[in-house]
Amino acid sequence: MPIVNIAAYKFVPLDDLESRREHFKSRCDELKLRGTILLSPEGINCFLAGSRESIDEFLHELRAEDCFGDLEVKESFSDRQPFNRMLVRLKKEIIAFGIEEASPLKRTSPKLSPAELKQWLDEGRPVTLLDTRNDYEVKLGTFENAVDLDLDHFRNFPQAIEKLPPEAKEQPMVMFCTGGIRCEKAGPFMEQRGYKNVYQLEGGILKYFEEIGGAHWNGECFVFDQRVGLDPNLKETETTQCFACQMPLSAEEQESEKYVPGQSCPYCFKDEQTALQERIREREAAIREWTTPLPGSIPYDNVRPMNVPERFDRRTVLEFVSGLHDHLGEEYWKLEFDQGRILYKNRPIAADRMVRSGERYDHLYPATTEPDVNADIRILFEDHSLVVVNKPAPLPMHPSGRFNRNTLQSILNHVYDPQILKPAHRLDANTSGVVVFSRTRSIASRVQPQFEDRAAKKVYLARVQGHPEEDRFRCETRIGSTATQAGLRLPDPNGQEAITEFQVLRRDNDGTALLEVRPLTGRTNQIRLHLWDLKFPIVGDPAYLPNKELGETQTLSVDAPPLCLHAWKLALMHPTKHVELKFKATPPEWAGL
Repeated sequence: MPIVNIAAYKFVPLDDLESRREHFKSRCDELKLRGTILLSPEGINCFLAGSRESIDEFLHELRAEDCFGDLEVKESFSDRQPFNRMLVRLKKEIIAFGIEEASPLKRTSPKLSPAELKQWLDEGRPVTLLDTRNDYEVKLGTFENAVDLDLDHFRNFPQAIEKLPPEAKEQPMVMFCTGGIRCEKAGPFMEQRGYKNVYQLEGGILKYFEEIGGAHWNGECFVFDQRVGLDPNLKETETTQCFACQMPLSAEEQESEKYVPGQSCPYCFKDEQTALQERIREREAAIREWTTPLPGSIPYDNVRPMNVPERFDRRTVLEFVSGLHDHLGEEYWKLEFDQGRILYKNRPIAADRMVRSGERYDHLYPATTEPDVNADIRILFEDHSLVVVNKPAPLPMHPSGRFNRNTLQSILNHVYDPQILKPAHRLDANTSGVVVFSRTRSIASRVQPQFEDRAAKKVYLARVQGHPEEDRFRCETRIGSTATQAGLRLPDPNGQEAITEFQVLRRDNDGTALLEVRPLTGRTNQIRLHLWDLKFPIVGDPAYLPNKELGETQTLSVDAPPLCLHAWKLALMHPTKHVELKFKATPPEWAGL
């Protein structure tokens, strides 16, 4: 049996709305009806679909109440249920207009029956047909020679009629909408604005179709359910609706290459590059908003977790923290315990508490203020799998040491919340350039190996002190796997394999040179260490100094001379599309390119 679809409304004072809402929802669920019922102090508006028996039973019960006894209903039929669920909502108005004085409870414009309108049009009477519907509804069809107000929302109707010519106030005007409810408010409003001969089409377009058919009508009628469009015989058409922009689409428009179900249509389609640039502008605006001021510049209580490894099982918590961070010394940790800054489950604990493997303890840093960083993060690429950024410097990648909120990872996690981006590789805080993030664990499992297996191709720019004699050269100095007390790696004949290729791009008069650098392996500090070992240390490096001296590992201040190392280019395979992606980060000013 076909599904019966009804549309009905009535302006009538209603009270006890919450009780009515619960009753209608319960009763519709029992009758297996779907659709929407709107209830407000000014009346009821409903669109329902279900079996003939269920619809009739619902209407019988509704009309048994005096205030709904004369409720008029427009019917149509479909082969399928056009609604996904049953909703009963309480609203301030059953049709949003926002002008209290235009109340159908006080007055409505005179109604013109469908038969009378047809007769007027057949006779060629001078009459203005005014379409009060939204622009996307009018697109599907309207009366011949009707005036389109180009509305994107019915609330804009008052402003739209200001554009009508002055003589329209004296002429007969028949306004119409889908079922008539919008005209109930538009008519009184127009009369208040001086329009003298305003009529509304009784029952709207749907009743006109039901009684007259398609005379003087061009096209279809848009309806607010899954049928989208009805022809003058009240039959569902081939029209569908774009998921992205809600524009109704004809059968011809659905054949367009720009129509991708669930994604785009000819009206909202944007080529991939345009869509990417829009997303990038939105992301960068969000980054600027979050980092102005820098999130770590506002004092906050910073809590850092410490997980107990097996080697500290059944030892005191003082022995655990002192052994885990032995460079700070036991006296430092005793003072932290005395000040109540070592926590277990958010409560301060004594230094002699015994710990168990796997437990988590927290170190509280109250009123933390982090050093300033360069937060001018630029998005190079983004899709459902990857996010690629041009990291500025100085900016640490991860929370560590003095930095927690003022880090690339923390900033991006806020902007991309609830996603937690997963870096596929890392750059030093003082190094700028291309960094790739995966958006899910599954994607990370396909991207990370490309860096581990040397499949990802990386090219850096480095400004070094001195002029290499050869235009092309290579370094294969092995690198120790153990860091020094300052956190640096050093050459070690028995260390890990490390290979870097260099090409001189420019030798400058100030005694420095600009190099293109290709690391074929990915060891910690590899490029900096290899150039230092070759006696061409990078300009601005605070750790690998001239004359084979070592300094301190540190994140430079924002006003310090920069470390002249930049991750310039990167190429890798897309994890799902299996095409090569190439990225380039604009070189800093020190490169002179």
